[in-house]
Amino acid sequence: MISRKMEGLVKHSSVIRAMFEEGKKLAAEYGQENVYDFSLGNPSVEPPKEAREAMLSVLTEENPVMVHGYMNNSGYEDVRAAVAQSLNKRFDTAFSKKNILMTVGAAGGLNVILKTLLNPGDEVIVFAPYFGEYNNYVSNFDGKIVVISPNTVDFQPKLREFAEKISEKTKAVIVNTPNNPTGVIYSERTIMAMSEIMYKAMDAFDTSIYLISDEPYRELAYDGVEVPYLTKYYENTIVGYSYSKSLSLPGERIGYLVMPDELDDFEDIVAGANVANRILGFVNAPSLLQRAIAKCVDATVDVEIYNRNRELLYHELTEIGYEMVKPEGAFYLFVKALEEDDKAFCQRAKKYNLLLVPGSSFACPGYVRLAYCVDYDMIVRSLPAFKKLAAEYKN
Repeated sequence: MISRKMEGLVKHSSVIRAMFEEGKKLAAEYGQENVYDFSLGNPSVEPPKEAREAMLSVLTEENPVMVHGYMNNSGYEDVRAAVAQSLNKRFDTAFSKKNILMTVGAAGGLNVILKTLLNPGDEVIVFAPYFGEYNNYVSNFDGKIVVISPNTVDFQPKLREFAEKISEKTKAVIVNTPNNPTGVIYSERTIMAMSEIMYKAMDAFDTSIYLISDEPYRELAYDGVEVPYLTKYYENTIVGYSYSKSLSLPGERIGYLVMPDELDDFEDIVAGANVANRILGFVNAPSLLQRAIAKCVDATVDVEIYNRNRELLYHELTEIGYEMVKPEGAFYLFVKALEEDDKAFCQRAKKYNLLLVPGSSFACPGYVRLAYCVDYDMIVRSLPAFKKLAAEYKN
């Protein structure tokens, strides 16, 4: 018999994954071209040629022991140095290899740092709408999620509520910008105000509060909008990054943690994260991908492909009458449902072979998420279905 904790996790397993599986069933019944699956954030853009060439180069040119063997739990020293140098060049930081821990994607990195930081009962603040797996990551280590309610005007965090809910039990705050599911980028003004609130709370409660920046979508920003680099605004910031979106390698599971020298208890946190990486079963990030990343650390996908999808879908859906905030980054639209019950709306959308994810999965009911990291032609084919769905509500 499985554990009670796992029983609960199985019962409330990812709605996104369930919709993805539903899409495969519908495709088998109606044909792939007649199903419009906007459920899963699975990149449709090909990896840049630099990534492919880097992997081939590693396999054909490097010492097999250096490609497939064990290394320090934090990763190869030269790879970590390459990542640090890239960040320093881009963001005017001063990291070195000691500040970088290579991880099994951003999800692996978040679990590593949460295991390192949390005692049972410690609170972790998140801002709705937020990626629902944070609930599981925090509960893995017996922490407690504290949710700041959504600001549906512009989806910037509610700072007054944040200031009210931060407490002596707060151990960490997770932010995700560009945001999943809204595509909103938290402004520099927002980040500065959040930092001030956390500094005041640390002084008031005589404790350390860590800001965890979950950044798998950092490189996907549009219209020249800058994504603030959070270590420059708050000293107790830990960055979790993934190459899943920037290099279109979600299945390869490669990313890193940045742990700056300025962190409270820096030495202990780095040591703890290394041990956590091992005992969580990761041991180390995939060796082949580490070596490849060092060769293509500054490469990115063609973001303009996603931007083309964004512009088409946003323009056409607003013309039909759907309401949403135009996303500044990532590859999601967060659309107001045409009825109060977002789950019922998603069920009705399936009548037209539209697969959408209810906003309640992100602690923001009344909305639905569309992942536009899909084929442009599929978006074009889906537009009549969106029109029929809207017409049903108007009638």
